[in-house]
Amino acid sequence: MDALQTLRQKLTSVLPHLNERQRRLVAAAEARSLGYGGIATVSQLSGLSRVTLHKALQELNEEPFSEGWSRKAGGGRKRVQEHDPKLLSALETLIDPVTRGDPMSPLRWTCKSTRQLARTLEAQGHPVSHTRVAGLLDDLGYSLQSNAKAIEGGQHADRDAQFQYISRTTARYQRREMPVISVDTKKKELVGNYRNAGRERQPKGRPEQVKVHDFIDRKLGKAIPYGVYDIARNQGWVNVGCDHDTATFATGSIRRWWRSMGRRSHPDADQLLICADGGGSNGYRVRLWKVEIQNLADELGLEITVCHFPPGTSKWNKIEHRLFSHITMNWRGRPLISHEVVVNLIGATKTEAGLKVRARLDTRKYPTHVTVSDEELAKVDIHPHNFHGEWNYTIKPHETT
Repeated sequence: MDALQTLRQKLTSVLPHLNERQRRLVAAAEARSLGYGGIATVSQLSGLSRVTLHKALQELNEEPFSEGWSRKAGGGRKRVQEHDPKLLSALETLIDPVTRGDPMSPLRWTCKSTRQLARTLEAQGHPVSHTRVAGLLDDLGYSLQSNAKAIEGGQHADRDAQFQYISRTTARYQRREMPVISVDTKKKELVGNYRNAGRERQPKGRPEQVKVHDFIDRKLGKAIPYGVYDIARNQGWVNVGCDHDTATFATGSIRRWWRSMGRRSHPDADQLLICADGGGSNGYRVRLWKVEIQNLADELGLEITVCHFPPGTSKWNKIEHRLFSHITMNWRGRPLISHEVVVNLIGATKTEAGLKVRARLDTRKYPTHVTVSDEELAKVDIHPHNFHGEWNYTIKPHETT
């Protein structure tokens, strides 16, 4: 084996285990030992440039660096912000124009992608690549984030007091073993072969095919799930409507729950507590809701008390996280291709905590814009409570003669 092959093997086996400075110094030492033409030979065998080897020869005659360093202090490529001291402030003005005091920034109404930021900075005299922009944003503490729902808007002064009132009233009814239900309308769902949020296991590369556009199918329409959740029994009833979400539909759903589940679960009940949202078909300002509750009380022979959650607090209604959330998890990633599928998926919802759900399809018509006259409203035997009577009231059944 000749000397060059020996040197090639030596450099190939040793250099990969060394740091940057050590590699160039070892290569320079070998070049110096070869004498004339050593720089060219070692450059060819090691892959290091001649310029690097010439500098390394000078380093061999200098004082060693501090331990752990491979370059002189200040060595290496300069950071882009050192070449352009105003770059960071210009970038911050673009990414956050309101707090940085520049509401007229060119990106005030534009998607702030790293490429868009780089183009805008270059137009302002700060040439920089989009990858460098991404690194600078990381250094500044910026990250990709979505909007966070945290601002609830104006809160009623008695919001917490109403929560406490509902809690005390619920506890009082439960001590007497009277039924307490939480009611609400779940989000309306398009019926048909449409995309449903979430993911479901499928064979690799074979996702279920759904329509690209969510244009409503006039024949299938929508599914309107109105839920009734029995708090003490951990049981849910969902009436899946096909027409409109009205007060008549809401009370009709409660009626179907009572006939199918409530009456058997609470055979000795003479009172019923309904916890409902402050708006929607069962809102406290809906006159038809009160008239229909009166009809329900007369038909069932129950004294019905209604406690409404304050406006803007529907997420605290127990039906949201004890029933509706589990239904959403159960049908995630599955197209709701028919009302029958909706009903079956809801009815199959169960939890380890023992939740049981029943669902039925309601094909009846529920007209909108039903006007309730003052005379009809006056016939409602309503008894407002002392605390916020508009939110808390009891409707008693009319005495039969």
